[in-house]
Amino acid sequence: MNVKVSYLFMVLIWSTTPIGIVFSSETVAPTLAVLMRMLIGLVLAAFVVSIANVRIPWHRRACFLYGYSSIGIYGGMLLSYMAAKTVPSGLISLTFGLAPILSGLLAQRLLNEPKFSAIKLIALAFALIGLYLVSQRHIQGSLMQMQGLLYVLLAVCFFSLSGVMIKRVKIAIHPMATTFGALIFVTPLFFITWWLLDGELNSALWSAKSLWSIVYLGVFGSLIGALAYFHVLQKLAASTVALTTLITPSFAIALGAWLNNEPVDLQLIMGAVIILLSLAVFQFGEGWFSKRGKLKNKPLKS
Repeated sequence: MNVKVSYLFMVLIWSTTPIGIVFSSETVAPTLAVLMRMLIGLVLAAFVVSIANVRIPWHRRACFLYGYSSIGIYGGMLLSYMAAKTVPSGLISLTFGLAPILSGLLAQRLLNEPKFSAIKLIALAFALIGLYLVSQRHIQGSLMQMQGLLYVLLAVCFFSLSGVMIKRVKIAIHPMATTFGALIFVTPLFFITWWLLDGELNSALWSAKSLWSIVYLGVFGSLIGALAYFHVLQKLAASTVALTTLITPSFAIALGAWLNNEPVDLQLIMGAVIILLSLAVFQFGEGWFSKRGKLKNKPLKS
């Protein structure tokens, strides 16, 4: 697959995933909805692997890669589905947009990466202000709303931790192998979770919208989206991949308002703008200021 096509798929799928999660959980229990999604992804991935004859390594380093990938899939997805009952899809997407900042903090501890510069610290402070603005209604709302917001924040923590831990594994394998291996590791965990927390089907309550959302997320979110992500991660610079955190929240908020009548008020818009600008400064601010400084110090031609 062309890397530009993979990048486009990744942006589109990540933009539609939050609203898909909300629709999935409307009439299907969150633990069952995410389990069904993963089962669809696993079956399709097994089919693709067998048809394309993709080699799936099972040595120690590969298993570490699958295990670390599972941290983000299990923690990030399960908690996002549990939050979707009370948290709008746009807020879920905006909160996940903060993952690069949280990943940077974790990388300082786990990968011995350098501490944040003054520019990044300022961007972090403004991002937290923006997050407070967009989530103020939930902070001051009911206990269930507060719980849902906490679920989203924990989901981002698991997702960020997974990304940092993956960087510790030095291995080059086919993106499809990574996707399939991670699904093999994580799907039994979702089954155990559903069995312990719910264990009931209640299929009479399921709506067509929830079922089609699960199918969509199983095919595109769990398989094609993951495949595109691992492909892009291998082929493009990290700064280019990071642009998705600036693009997808805007689309997710618009889709939530259009398809699910989610409220979009001035405070949400202001908070979203602050978060997205903070992310832009966090990702690219040092480069911008260094270029500006070079231009100022560049001698004028006589």
